[in-house]
Amino acid sequence: MNYPRIILKKGRDVALRHGHPWIFSGAIAAVEGKPGPGDIVLAADAAGRPLALGFYNKGDIAFRLLTDDAAARIDVGFWRRRIERALTLRRRVVPADTDAFRLINAEGDGLPGLVCDCYGRWLVVTIGTAGMEKWRETVIGLLLEIQAPVGIYERSEGRSRQLEGLPDRIGTAAGVVPERAEITENGLRFEVDLLAGQKTGFFLDQRLNREIVGGFSRGAAVLNCFSYTGGFSVYAARQGASRVVSVEASAAANEIACRNLLRNGFSQDQHPVLTANVFDYLRETEETFDMIILDPPAFAKSRKDVDRSARGYKEINLQTARLLREGGFLATFSCSNPIDPELFEKIVLGAVRDAGKNAQLLRLLGAGADHPVNLAHPEGRYLKGLLLCLHSG
Repeated sequence: MNYPRIILKKGRDVALRHGHPWIFSGAIAAVEGKPGPGDIVLAADAAGRPLALGFYNKGDIAFRLLTDDAAARIDVGFWRRRIERALTLRRRVVPADTDAFRLINAEGDGLPGLVCDCYGRWLVVTIGTAGMEKWRETVIGLLLEIQAPVGIYERSEGRSRQLEGLPDRIGTAAGVVPERAEITENGLRFEVDLLAGQKTGFFLDQRLNREIVGGFSRGAAVLNCFSYTGGFSVYAARQGASRVVSVEASAAANEIACRNLLRNGFSQDQHPVLTANVFDYLRETEETFDMIILDPPAFAKSRKDVDRSARGYKEINLQTARLLREGGFLATFSCSNPIDPELFEKIVLGAVRDAGKNAQLLRLLGAGADHPVNLAHPEGRYLKGLLLCLHSG
């Protein structure tokens, strides 16, 4: 194919040669042809040697890698192979008693701008790049053919589309999609709001962490902050927690959380669900706990938010450290991409020390294997977590 070309400045091809899937606009010396937003272009080094094919745009991220085979043909067969490869991986890594998982994880599966989550018989897709937008009909058709869902719902919205110059698109893309669906995760049953829930309806990236953290809950008094629809709470209750308190500001999410506890056989009298601002609750409660889970929404959407969000992470970790009993466990997370793992650990350590405690790191936590990340693309590791044991003195 005779694709338009972008020529990189001398020495600016190193990251791409090492596998990083992005080229920033400042690395481009020239553009040959007249590619529009989302068009496929050939990236070449300063000497004109072909390097890779990818999506072009005029924003800060000017090139998103599709393949380092510069002679490849980007057609229906290319997308079919990528989707089938993603599904093959999920068949190997998703537990047999689980029917909800991430089927496609954007750059992690070589499909930049495409996220597809499977919820039993339904798929929810998000398209976040102009390039993938141009192949939307092809991709949806292939998903219908390969995965055979009853319906596909599209939730293409948010900052990534704005940066790519795309309007939001929300609605049924194919078939019939109910407002709510029931999924099974590690043998537990959960109600999911497919049309209006957070992310694509459920925090699928926390499946492995729910299982790990649940294993530390036997006999414990547990506090689950930013509990959403009660995922961590149900796991803790299954593992024999003596009491699980779930705190979430959304009354609608809490209604689902209550139903999720009940559908798995747990009493709300023993495991209360509270509608409250987590920051206020942590400052005001006098109850102490053996384990606390902090899984807040992203406090930082961009680099300019880092200082403010760092203060928010510091505050909630400080308050929870004070509420933990001696030898208690803290599972704390950040899904803010601009907060890198080193900074997050520094924030949490500062909070723990200000609470007059020491922290033992038991485990680093992250997204499950159905959320693969390109090893050369650290920006893809958005979910960071620490499982800590806290002691005084």
